[in-house]
Amino acid sequence: MAAQIKLHGDFRFRRLKNTPEELRHQDAQLRRVLIDACKSFGLVVAGYSGRDESIMSALTEALHQGTSFPGGLFWLHRGDYPPLPAVTSLLAQAGEIGIDGGLVSIENFDETTRDLVRLLRGIDTTTLDAVAGERRRWTAAQAPAGKKGWPVIRLNALPIPVLPSTCRRIVCNIEGHAAVRAAVAAAEVDVLCTRTKAGVLAFGADADLRAAFAPFGITDFALHTIEPQRLRNETGERGLLRDALSRALAREGGLTIDHRRTTDLLAPSDPMSSTWDELKSIVGKLSGGVDKFPGLTWREGVGLRIDWADERPWLLVEPRIVFSGLSEDNRFGATDFARERTVKRYNGSLNALVGFWAARLAKGGTQQRALGIGAGVEAIFQLSDATAFSRRIGP
Repeated sequence: MAAQIKLHGDFRFRRLKNTPEELRHQDAQLRRVLIDACKSFGLVVAGYSGRDESIMSALTEALHQGTSFPGGLFWLHRGDYPPLPAVTSLLAQAGEIGIDGGLVSIENFDETTRDLVRLLRGIDTTTLDAVAGERRRWTAAQAPAGKKGWPVIRLNALPIPVLPSTCRRIVCNIEGHAAVRAAVAAAEVDVLCTRTKAGVLAFGADADLRAAFAPFGITDFALHTIEPQRLRNETGERGLLRDALSRALAREGGLTIDHRRTTDLLAPSDPMSSTWDELKSIVGKLSGGVDKFPGLTWREGVGLRIDWADERPWLLVEPRIVFSGLSEDNRFGATDFARERTVKRYNGSLNALVGFWAARLAKGGTQQRALGIGAGVEAIFQLSDATAFSRRIGP
């Protein structure tokens, strides 16, 4: 028997919970229904990261309700990257009080469901064996020719013809990404690093990297191959490449960087400069303050994220409003301001915006360097300003 509770609402509802503030708080009655269900059933979590504080706190509360999760608590997890700390903490608490379950690594939900159904006796699996047994591959869209039938949808994805295939790998006694950042800051060196199971992966001058990590007992200092297939998911390598690409684009592009978990926000460091006149002609004013919220300022900018499609990496370009001075008290104000400023950006203006950022970031297809170093391992990128597109394939 299974129960379904849509805590954030449904597309058929008039009211959906989708803002950060709304996702932090749940309806008291729905929260109680979820906790009561956890007392009677086991729970298998699939397709959910554990990012919403309201849901995770409800599950944590359910742990301490006596005989909760009689069928166990299992969390299905995709990808090479670790689960969020909230998930790890929840499963650890469940294990400490004797609840069966844990983290289960899977390829995808379809294949997992197929394997589970196979455990049931007396079921004909002839048809089931075909599920997820063969993955369909689509051919790339043909390049448009002539004027008739030009793409009906312009996408915001830029090809990345050139990106680093190697980085430096440092094996030493250092734990966690926070410790890596602290070591770099203490050494006062300009390098780009991330911590993975393989060790510290980095771009930078060798002397700078040794200065940062020598105190932690370096046992191996070698090159690391960045395999393309590992860029399919949000791995440490993909995160390192995003950091390096953002640095390369900002270094000579007059941009600042605000790092987020999977997206970097870039915005003009000097919005009044004449170099941004073309952007100003598209959207108007490029920066300012938010009325009724002292200390909250905004700039016209762009969100950047590396993704994988058609068997290659792409840079996703999303025009955004970038805020400074954000806090819990003014987050609603920032959300409302961004919505009001962008709500009337229809196809024409969005097309112009994507075209502007594509040309600005690609710089004519020239190679761009993240650090500008002459020794060590540099991160070099090249972008195309010809975005991906979708076109009609039928009559």
